[in-house]
Amino acid sequence: MRLDILHQDADLLAVNKPAGLPVHRSRLVGPAEAFLVDLLREQLGGAVHLVHRLDRPTSGVLLIARSAEVASALGEQFMRREVAKRYLAVVRGWPEPAEGLIDYPLPGARETGPRREARTHYRRLATVEVPIALGRYPQQRYAWMLALPETGRFRQIRKHFAHIHHPVIGDSQHGRSDHNRLYRQHFGCHRLLLHAWQLDFRHPRDARAMRIEAPLDAAFADLLARFGWSVPVTPDAG
Repeated sequence: MRLDILHQDADLLAVNKPAGLPVHRSRLVGPAEAFLVDLLREQLGGAVHLVHRLDRPTSGVLLIARSAEVASALGEQFMRREVAKRYLAVVRGWPEPAEGLIDYPLPGARETGPRREARTHYRRLATVEVPIALGRYPQQRYAWMLALPETGRFRQIRKHFAHIHHPVIGDSQHGRSDHNRLYRQHFGCHRLLLHAWQLDFRHPRDARAMRIEAPLDAAFADLLARFGWSVPVTPDAG
């Protein structure tokens, strides 16, 4: 497997992480045939340093540093909440209001751990009503969402949308198995419909504004076309 490099320079690079590929070895991800950091070392040669992480089923922009110093500098931007993160997702139902803030503290990887501040802004981009019976409803409603996490807690977006009763489609831990099954059977969609779309930050070398954007994979893009949805337009980075 060759990874899709979105940006590369002497200090850092960004890849478009495929859905289902774990970033690195961990007791949380279980066994896997491949890990992103190992594939990247083989593909590029030399050291790579993770700056942040994405869940195994989530696709999209992943930032990698070429040195520990650069990783530390970028990590400080994340800690100071100076990095703008934009995610795209398909959720069950039509969230109301169409734009809002989910402010709900979350634990870490251990559910019994202490809860910490967690905030996710969201905007409903489009909706669809699918004429497929499920349970007592003859039609199913889904929404195309933009999520902007202010904090970076473990599975934050997935848990927050589940908290407001609009789980992300394909989420086996926090979602609805009946709707996940509907997408597999009727749309051939076997992935979590959550994508790390854009990342805005300052380059650690010269502080210039950077925006990295990851295109959707074929399965996700085909679903958007089927529903008549499109990727939103955002202002230029600055």
